[in-house]
Amino acid sequence: MSTDSFRDFVLEQLAALDGLRCKRMFGGYGLYWGEQFFGIVFDGRLYFKTHPETLPEYMEHHAAIFAPSEKQVLKNYREVPVDILEDSERLLHWAKKAGRV
Repeated sequence: MSTDSFRDFVLEQLAALDGLRCKRMFGGYGLYWGEQFFGIVFDGRLYFKTHPETLPEYMEHHAAIFAPSEKQVLKNYREVPVDILEDSERLLHWAKKAGRV
């Protein structure tokens, strides 16, 4: 799946998220819910912002940290597990938790 096709898939999965925006960044795409930056689409993978309350869910799935290079590591962004990514209802739930301030 091309990067743009994957981005389109993610946007389709999250279509019910009112106020969703996608902006090119990091050599990929940043996802915004209103003004809140909550996700990154990069190299065919989706990463969501984690919080102390949500991090354990990502850890259970051994979710990788967003690290496109050795110098650029965002430890509070973790890869969304495939089983969540493929289930639009669960993905929407995870996205809403990632978008909380």
